[in-house]
Amino acid sequence: MKSIASIIIAFIVSSSLVFSQNNSITEEDFKISEFIDGTLALPKDENSKTLAIIIAGSGPTDRDGNQNFMKSNALKKLAHQLTQRGIATFRYDKRTVKQVKTGNIDSATSFDDFVTDAVDVINYFKTADTFSEIYVIGHSQGSLVGMLAAKSNVDGFISLAGAGNNIGDVITEQIGKQVPQLKTTTKTIMDTLKTGKTVEEYPPMLSSIFSKDIQPFMISWMAYYPSEEIKQLDIPVLIVNGTKDLQVPEEEAKLLKQSSPEAELVLIEQMNHVFIEIDGNNLENSKSYNESSRQISTQLIDSIEEFIKSH
Repeated sequence: MKSIASIIIAFIVSSSLVFSQNNSITEEDFKISEFIDGTLALPKDENSKTLAIIIAGSGPTDRDGNQNFMKSNALKKLAHQLTQRGIATFRYDKRTVKQVKTGNIDSATSFDDFVTDAVDVINYFKTADTFSEIYVIGHSQGSLVGMLAAKSNVDGFISLAGAGNNIGDVITEQIGKQVPQLKTTTKTIMDTLKTGKTVEEYPPMLSSIFSKDIQPFMISWMAYYPSEEIKQLDIPVLIVNGTKDLQVPEEEAKLLKQSSPEAELVLIEQMNHVFIEIDGNNLENSKSYNESSRQISTQLIDSIEEFIKSH
């Protein structure tokens, strides 16, 4: 059940300049609001006027793309490699990261709070007027968050491993593949949550999804249908998915493309959910989530760079 939990919820002061180990970029850590701590990466030898805001996926995921027991540094690598190519990046901790660290988990946190945070980041940089172009990059759950936030007048949106279907349906399919006997029960519960009602009974094996404190968040998340929301974006859109993504299959990306015909679709052979190209089986794929020494897909960086610089 570990891979199921990874697709759902597990559930700024003075600035300081931090120099990256790579001499081609500099990084500045700072606070945007009481909920948002992040890192701005800038090309050291270039006056970049383009910013990519990176939004993390589900769970208490930090700015580097890590959780307590999964450290791939996927978002850190993504940010650094884009910045090395002249695109400034800002990545930030989800508000749940601070809650977990302090032991003050707010059960009232909703999906809409993540959207509010993303909008606050966009507005911060638009007000600062340092960058002439702002792009939003949303990974996994962050794809839907970014899709909704991108309506705040940005220059383009990039979905990385984002679902096209309602998250309730995505999770139901995932559980059906791993524990077929629980698929019908899961669908029944999801259908109830979609109506805004909570449930009292659920299989103990699925408590990480359906416990009473998580259900309100799930209800707020399932209020959105990505394939409908993407239709409302009147900006350039890039949709990227890997063919070895265990959590979000490429069919989800194709559904987003179908809903947004003008969008660009890139399917990267062998790339998994944390941007690593996998030659082996599912065991290698799963292990890579905690192998920070692995390199991420060059084609991914090429595709994003080309998309941003061509618009």
